[in-house]
Amino acid sequence: MKLRLDGRIVYRGVLVLFVSVFLLSGCRTMEPVLDVGAALGVSTGVVTSGQAESIRRSAVAVGKTFEDITPEQEYYMGRAVAATILGRYRPYPDEEANRYVNLVGQTLAQASDRPETFGGYHFLILDADEINAFAAPGGFILVTRGMLRLCQNEDQVAAVLAHEIAHIQGRDGLRSIRSGRLTSALTILAAEGMKNLGSGELAQVTEAFEGSVSDITATLLNNGYSRDLEREADRCALMFLGRVGYDPGALTTVLKQMESRTQKSGSGFGRTHPDPIERIMDLGGKPAGVSRPAVPAARQARFQQALGNV
Repeated sequence: MKLRLDGRIVYRGVLVLFVSVFLLSGCRTMEPVLDVGAALGVSTGVVTSGQAESIRRSAVAVGKTFEDITPEQEYYMGRAVAATILGRYRPYPDEEANRYVNLVGQTLAQASDRPETFGGYHFLILDADEINAFAAPGGFILVTRGMLRLCQNEDQVAAVLAHEIAHIQGRDGLRSIRSGRLTSALTILAAEGMKNLGSGELAQVTEAFEGSVSDITATLLNNGYSRDLEREADRCALMFLGRVGYDPGALTTVLKQMESRTQKSGSGFGRTHPDPIERIMDLGGKPAGVSRPAVPAARQARFQQALGNV
């Protein structure tokens, strides 16, 4: 009896592992990995061939729930999330500063693996002293004045924005949605096709998507992403910085500065992100083999002119 119970525990553990890996990595790229994992589970006797196939189908089905969200739906979800955040924080009205952050951000976005979204990328400074930044689905990136004050040069601003762009690229916000409510909405939409939704179905879809927006907003403002997602966003940020010509080491520098500032407060960044020192350790302390050149004088002058008074 004990052996059978342990077997069920192992089976559930393997199922959770497969689904988690699949969600973190995306359907297309992970199907071969799931096949390998299933074969390994069978060969080692952890699961039967029937259980392995069931695990594979379950993981694919859960992953496709997120894949089925259209770019338009992602955009409108993200816009609603951004609007909710702007209900808590005021936009910073300095046009020159916002134009500068958009210039740096758009350049980095074009260097990402997802250079285009349905509504494009949008960057906005929030008039808040706390150290924080948010990436809402579809390309909406909001960064506080407190975060920008932490940055000593343009490369460090780029490091902050690159990390948030990586969350957009990975569609990390969508992974905050409770799968049950999203599945319900997508099932209704798929069943109705091009027909008009009845009042009952429309109410269900509206409720599901409103709940989805609430899930994403709660993650950004209160809970934060998992350490795995933050680690992946940091690694992607290093690539984006290198592609554009910024110093990848700027990310580690910013994290060290965050550590010295966020220890004094549990709000904002400190509440929604893993400890900066842990993130630095995940990056190996500093990007291996990357030199750290001096910031060009013209770039530093541009930074000072745009953000010197933020």
